[in-house]
Amino acid sequence: MTLLEAVALGLVQGLTEFFPVSSSGHLVLAEALLGVNPPGVAFEVLVHLATALSVLVLYRRRLAALVAGAVRKQRDDLRYLGLLGLASVPAALVGITLTGAIARLFDLPVLTALSLMLTGAVVYATRRLIARGERQDPGWAGSLVVGMVQAAALLPGISRSGVTVATALWARTGRDVAAEFSFLLSVPAIVGASLLELPELAGAEFRACAIELAAASLSAFAAGMVAIALFVRWLRVGRFHRFAYYCWAVGGGYIVYALVAGWS
Repeated sequence: MTLLEAVALGLVQGLTEFFPVSSSGHLVLAEALLGVNPPGVAFEVLVHLATALSVLVLYRRRLAALVAGAVRKQRDDLRYLGLLGLASVPAALVGITLTGAIARLFDLPVLTALSLMLTGAVVYATRRLIARGERQDPGWAGSLVVGMVQAAALLPGISRSGVTVATALWARTGRDVAAEFSFLLSVPAIVGASLLELPELAGAEFRACAIELAAASLSAFAAGMVAIALFVRWLRVGRFHRFAYYCWAVGGGYIVYALVAGWS
């Protein structure tokens, strides 16, 4: 992997991690179409941690306020942290118990394309919900459902940010709060998934040198910052549902390609 390729892959990872278009789905379809091999465990872990860092940086004031409030035993802050903790449980359970089964699904690009189209349908369905949100958090039941759909997003083609924000909006959560809850929820999910890769990372052969890994991580971090900022802006102005067109185009385009290739 060259330095330019490392930067490009980092940019793609950072953007697709937070845009509701499924980073895992793009990886699967790119491998199927182009015969591109994954860059390796070290690359995946580092760029994912870099995207998690972008959340921590952008929401540092909110996180600091939550921690400070929890230390002072402020009820609202303790509640919010509890909601994040509850929503993190389903993905943790699924990730620990079904890792092997989920990994095998990455070999099914048509299923990934269908899942991407389903993501588009979920995102598009929010177009009438944008102006209805008033709540400052999804509530206990809503947070549990958000956590369950985040667990479903472990499947390739299901966008974590897309389905969690959509679910929070359906729970009548305000737009900014829905985005904030989704992005803060991504941190334990990303870090937890990275920790599950540690056994493989310890024995992995690093396919890129430190400079290329650092470049990929920096580009993923920068792209993550930009993606979050744009995501929130488009959500505020009611353009969130337009990501559905992209999901349908990519997913449907691959299915057409697979059908034509099968006939030829």
